[in-house]
Amino acid sequence: MDQKNGVKLKTGALVLMIFSAIFGFSNSLTAYYQMGYASILWYILTAVLFFIPSALMFAEYGATFKGAKGGIFSWLRGSVSEKTSFIGTFIWLAAWVVWLVSSTQFFLVSLSTAIFGHDTTQSWHLGNILTSTQLLGVLEVVFLVVVTFCAAKGVDKIAFVSNIGGFFTLAIAIGFMVVSLIVFFLNHGQLAEPLTTTNLVHSPNPAFQSPIAVISFIVYALFAYGGLETSSGVIDSVDKPEKTYPKALIIAMVLMTALYVFNILMCGVAVNWNHALASKNVDLANVEYVLINNLGLVMGHSLGLSHSTAATLGVIFSRFAGIADVLAGISAAFLMVYSPIKSFIEGCDPKLLPKGLTKLNKHNMPERGMWVQALIVSVIILFIAFGGNAAGQFYTILMDMMNVSSSAPYLFLIGAFPFFKMKKDLDRPFVFVTGMKKVWTITTVVWLVVAIGIIFTCIEPLFTGDYMTSFWTAIGPVAFGIVAWIYYSYQERKNK
Repeated sequence: MDQKNGVKLKTGALVLMIFSAIFGFSNSLTAYYQMGYASILWYILTAVLFFIPSALMFAEYGATFKGAKGGIFSWLRGSVSEKTSFIGTFIWLAAWVVWLVSSTQFFLVSLSTAIFGHDTTQSWHLGNILTSTQLLGVLEVVFLVVVTFCAAKGVDKIAFVSNIGGFFTLAIAIGFMVVSLIVFFLNHGQLAEPLTTTNLVHSPNPAFQSPIAVISFIVYALFAYGGLETSSGVIDSVDKPEKTYPKALIIAMVLMTALYVFNILMCGVAVNWNHALASKNVDLANVEYVLINNLGLVMGHSLGLSHSTAATLGVIFSRFAGIADVLAGISAAFLMVYSPIKSFIEGCDPKLLPKGLTKLNKHNMPERGMWVQALIVSVIILFIAFGGNAAGQFYTILMDMMNVSSSAPYLFLIGAFPFFKMKKDLDRPFVFVTGMKKVWTITTVVWLVVAIGIIFTCIEPLFTGDYMTSFWTAIGPVAFGIVAWIYYSYQERKNK
């Protein structure tokens, strides 16, 4: 760690950073909307087969390569080869760059809900100068520039914002449980959605009755746990990383799994699926605020308040959820504009990248790389905002390409684990599993879970005749990987 920087992330700060970057409170509510109580089974199964073992793998990687500044790039390079790590990390970086494009849009929706109680972004405009889409594009770029400027000032700034975002993310998840429990006791243990054996197995949602639809939900649950590896970019700024990093990962892992499952269960306290969620006005974009608003309304009625007062309480709850989402969005953006690009730049051999890109500023941050990333994302955002229908189609293609590109690097990280375990000259302060038979068995199971999820995500649109989405979803990691392979091969020949 750079002592001059003076940043030492303790366990609590690292847990909040991981939590705010990965945990999505809305994932629990979306899961209830899609599968009802039945989503609990699949979330637990996904946690057991993917989240828990992969988190422990990453904990062993992180503890072993505690001095490496390149994050997952260094993990892969120390386990297999530099070329493999370059390709895998480039796919990962490309996916997070596209994520930055989409996350700025979601941030403005959350900001609108926090201020007005619901999404009003489609009515925003600047006189006759900028349409709603154009103004939103400009605001997204402003948000990205501000985040990049602040994040470039040092890891301590990122940690400070992550602590706030992580606290509010945790607060809204716990607050939702507490209020739901209060409603549960006020209603004398009566659930709005009955908890039956049938409900724990079958979804009340007509769209999730077929085996294909159920598998698509498993893929959704799998990706809800994604992003744990992004914390690897700050490991060189962690106090006693060989102990703190595994400990923080395990705490965050257990906490996230428990909150996901319990919050799904709490949704049924105040919300009957058929009465509140079967409406055509409810969709994946607004279901979080519909459920939060309904919880406030039901709590008001349970307390004996008038309907208008109960409705006001529902709006207050929605605004608080919007505020929490805004702060969580800012926190995640701070980490994502830094960690992926930092892992890629500092993990690479300097000969592979332009000299100016590898320089660190006085805060020990890859500022030039961060600004190049911000420029690329800003150009994409403005092109989408001002480019008309063609640009809209381009954005759709980008999002399709990102769908599995963010998960494809797991195949590299998990697949490299047995080779990492076969290395004899490594100091391993934390050991997840011993014995190569166990290592290969666990690796194979976890790798297949991710691979099946990726394959199904690619072919699922084929069942509805959406061949273009299926093509671009499948081609995303392949295209990014080919670009990385060509670039690395060129630099390899050039520097031979």
